Amino acid sequence: MATIKRNFSPKPIKQPTRFDKINKKVNLKRAFRPAARYVQRPYTILRTYDRQNLRPDLIAGITVAVVLAPQAIAFALMANLPPEMGLYAAMVGAVIGALWGSCNQLFTAPTNTISLLVFASLASVVEPGSQSFVLAAGLMAVMVGILQFVLGIARLGMLVNFVSHSVIIGFASGAGILIIVNQLSPLLGITTPRDNILATIHGFFNNLSEIQWATALIGLIATVVIVLIRRINPRLPATLIAMAITSVLVAVFNLDEKGVATIGQLPVGLPPLADLPVLNLNLIGSLSAGALAVAAISLVQTTAVAHSVAAQTGQRLDSNQEFVGQGLANIAMGLFSGFAGSGSFSVTAVNLANGAKTALAPVFAAGFVAIALFTLGPFTAYLPRAAVAAALIVTAVTMIDRTEIRRILHSNLGEGAILLSTLLGTLFLDIQFAVLLGILLSFVLYILHTSTPRVHEVKPDVNYKHFLYQPEKAGCPQLGIIEILGDLYFGAVHHVEEYILDHADRHPEQRFLLIRMHNVNDCDFSGIHMLENVVKAYRDRGGDVYLVRPQYRVKQIFATTDFVENLLGADHILDKDGAITHIFYHILDPAICIYECPVRVFQECANLPKRVDIAGIPHDHEVNNASLHTIKARALWQQLHTSNLINQHAVSGLGMTPPLVVDVREPREFRQGHIAEAQSIPLATILSKEVKLPTNQPIVLVCRSGRRSRRAAAALQNLGCQNIAILEGGMQAWEAEALLEAVGESVIREP
Repeated sequence: MATIKRNFSPKPIKQPTRFDKINKKVNLKRAFRPAARYVQRPYTILRTYDRQNLRPDLIAGITVAVVLAPQAIAFALMANLPPEMGLYAAMVGAVIGALWGSCNQLFTAPTNTISLLVFASLASVVEPGSQSFVLAAGLMAVMVGILQFVLGIARLGMLVNFVSHSVIIGFASGAGILIIVNQLSPLLGITTPRDNILATIHGFFNNLSEIQWATALIGLIATVVIVLIRRINPRLPATLIAMAITSVLVAVFNLDEKGVATIGQLPVGLPPLADLPVLNLNLIGSLSAGALAVAAISLVQTTAVAHSVAAQTGQRLDSNQEFVGQGLANIAMGLFSGFAGSGSFSVTAVNLANGAKTALAPVFAAGFVAIALFTLGPFTAYLPRAAVAAALIVTAVTMIDRTEIRRILHSNLGEGAILLSTLLGTLFLDIQFAVLLGILLSFVLYILHTSTPRVHEVKPDVNYKHFLYQPEKAGCPQLGIIEILGDLYFGAVHHVEEYILDHADRHPEQRFLLIRMHNVNDCDFSGIHMLENVVKAYRDRGGDVYLVRPQYRVKQIFATTDFVENLLGADHILDKDGAITHIFYHILDPAICIYECPVRVFQECANLPKRVDIAGIPHDHEVNNASLHTIKARALWQQLHTSNLINQHAVSGLGMTPPLVVDVREPREFRQGHIAEAQSIPLATILSKEVKLPTNQPIVLVCRSGRRSRRAAAALQNLGCQNIAILEGGMQAWEAEALLEAVGESVIREP
């Protein structure tokens, strides 16, 4: 006989061709295309610029410059940095952040929260006020920018969505309190320690007698001017007006010679390139935690400001582009003698309110600030430090959003815990670690939410159209319906499986389970294992599991793991509209619906005859169970098959006579499988009083689960049969013990 020899020699390795190399280049180009698009953003802005927007952009730029300059100086002083660093950061950040950002009206500059966070992060590493402190601030800005830029290029802008809003509210509120406490000393001319908030407060009260009244008067005048102007006309530059008035007072009355501290004359010129210690690895390591906190808060704050503006303008934003813009802005701010910043809500609001149309408005504002620095720089020698402190305190008061705090604390326990933890951490811990703690708690809360998806039993409403969570409503004694609202991934499957199996233990009579999966958007291999365990658990109990409307991606994992083909079965995935009808007419036992279930759960059973009220016998839950004796399946088997009646004590109230086993199920159920010694007397026959049973012989009643046996026992007691016991758990318990069972006259299973 001829045989065919097959050649299984390996195929020769294909050498890369010229076309393969071309395809590889094309793929690399495709991979780097988004990064190139992010970097080329200024070219896109300039190429598509409409000259009709030039006038509104210029007007907005002039107005913003008036507000921006005093704020930038104040925030630099808050960070214990030279005031010119605030102006340099504002000019550079405005230009780079606008040209490489996503939101047309967003303004990148130093902000109160970032300034306070920068000071707190640097103070624990470098001596405040020293030249090393200044250089460390620039280095931190570069570190922050690099981290933000990498996140943007890697298209990880969605990470900001995982930081809870409560972190921002808690940090802003804590930062506001810290700003107020720390600025009281320059406002009143008092020297206080700044080690921590408690030491600052203690030093403030101890040194109240050292108040410099001229300084305090200047601070009071500035505070009153700012508050009154904001109430009269919020559109006016209240901070600039207050600083101008107090500067004139200092110059006219020579208050600087009487102890009123001023910020000194600013250097005239464009932002110089800083000589940063970029090779000092020890310093970089010490600043890393603070840089991470600054980067995170900066991105979250910037995203929040950008989205609030986009909600008014209708602009479509790109979070990744915004990350790139903030990253490049912070890098440039650090390199050109500034410090870290972010999207400024107050300046952005002024920019939007004054008609800014494009990203060139912040560029124009930076230009006007540069002009002001060249022309008005010498006059800052009379700007009192107390006026700057007053502006910061007024701003800090608005940072404490009491309404939002109250809403969060009353709405959600987890969000409230994040808010309080961040707020208290900001006050009493290192601020950078407080921010990271809040972010960590946000991730923990997210993991808790996703790992414990809502899983509950649902039932049809009164119109049988919608399935709702109704724990007070009675369910079907045969079918449980469970809805899963969340993804079945490795972190969540244990919670889902635990709920389903616990539900099965609490409702052993529900042998069938229908799982609604239309809210499950994804499923991993752990989810498949969970579903397999549930299916096996229900089938071991003599039941089954059915799924309703799994999503497309879930069906894909079903197909790749052979879950449906090898275990569940394609006929067990049902259509949403016909699921109940199919199960009711093809799976459930109508005898149980008629004789055991007093409620009409589904529309399909609405027209079924209910025999639960026949002959006036009370409902199952109204039967006096205390007067009924029970016997376990194994004990009954021994009663029937052991001559010396072992374990006689297991049956309370039964004599030595072998019991009469009465199966009260329907004849159809009886023929499918019954205890060999049992007699078939359906419940309907017993309830109609058409049966005569011996009153002196022990009787054991058997049904599927025990419901019908209890009703039959109540009826027989009314007929004079008092020596009655019920098989505990019915035929389900008998089958679980693998005891003798017969079909007709044929034995089908041995114990």
